[in-house]
Amino acid sequence: MTSSPTPSPASSGAPAPRRPLRRLTARGRNEAHRVATPLELFFDLCFVVAVAQAGLELVHSVAEGHAGEGILNYAMVFFAIWWAWMNFTWFASAYDNDDVLYRVVTLVQIAGVLVLAAGIPRAFESHDFLLVLIGYVVMRLAMAAQWLRAARSAQGAERTTALRYAGGVLLCQIGWCGLVLLPKPDRPWLFLVMVVAELCVPLYAERNRPTTWHPHHIAERYGLFTIIVLGETIAAATVAVKTGADENAALGELLPIAAGGLLIVFSAWWIYFVAPVHGHLRSSRQSFVWGYGHYLILSSAAAIGAGLEVSVEQAVGKAHISTLSASAAVTLPTALFLLTVWALHAGHFKVGIAQQLVLPTTALLVICCSFLGHWAVFAAGVVSALSVATGETLTARRAARTREARTGTETA
Repeated sequence: MTSSPTPSPASSGAPAPRRPLRRLTARGRNEAHRVATPLELFFDLCFVVAVAQAGLELVHSVAEGHAGEGILNYAMVFFAIWWAWMNFTWFASAYDNDDVLYRVVTLVQIAGVLVLAAGIPRAFESHDFLLVLIGYVVMRLAMAAQWLRAARSAQGAERTTALRYAGGVLLCQIGWCGLVLLPKPDRPWLFLVMVVAELCVPLYAERNRPTTWHPHHIAERYGLFTIIVLGETIAAATVAVKTGADENAALGELLPIAAGGLLIVFSAWWIYFVAPVHGHLRSSRQSFVWGYGHYLILSSAAAIGAGLEVSVEQAVGKAHISTLSASAAVTLPTALFLLTVWALHAGHFKVGIAQQLVLPTTALLVICCSFLGHWAVFAAGVVSALSVATGETLTARRAARTREARTGTETA
């Protein structure tokens, strides 16, 4: 009697062992079953900590009557968070090999955003951007290291693209140092210059050879981060309502804000995911416009949560601003979210004038709700929910007409 042979590792069903360090080579754009990795999800969760901190400081600024200054600081800080997140997302879509070094460098970027988050209160309160700058530079240096590693494994035009990315990222960090060296009045102007410089790096780097990012993966990554930001908005509003109720027991004023806020966030989620967008990302030009435009989508989504907190503080007498100002803190970012989503991708799936006008009209009506006093947030939520119902009704009617026309053609 002979013994049976020992099964090979391949036939046993066990995954083949992988080397801890592998060449960082480009992945295929048409790769099947490409989804977000656990590392990417962890990356998003850590970045939303900084988003939440920026939103909290925006609440304090608006509630204290310094809305203009608070919005400016929020726009600057949010750009740093969003740009670092976006750069990693597109790089990972093209080059993620998930080896040990890739993971370590990604964790360094996460450490950088946590340092940035720690510096946000100082940036708002005393215009001290040192910690924000340190955190941002840590993230960007790690990103440059990833590009240099990709360049080492690439050849020809692909290598040139990677080196352009690395060089552009490193040069921009020199310019950002001006945020701590220049006088405070000059910093917003330097910020605008550096934003333009950062935005131009991908345009220049991918001029001859685009990276092999995956459309479905990119659409999923943006969608997941949008969901996390909207979730943070709900969490922030819930905590604000609970605190207000515990301290003042003003449920009559808080419940309409809570209900309206939920309707706004639920509607925002519905509108954003009404149709799959990955099929629209067919060219570099379309992808750049869509990817860059998400700065407004994500920043406005986070600002909705801040606005809800401001409305709660105003309702319970903790914010020294008018009811109109508190209402506008919710309605204006809501309107911006609706318009930007419509312009970037929802509008591409709308057919006919009626469908195209739903979101712009909703944005206008939401702004008008600002003048409804304590019922402004609730009214904005109802208007947002009605826009979803209207859009679904128009889509269903058009689908029914299409089926009828198809049936009539087949019968004839």
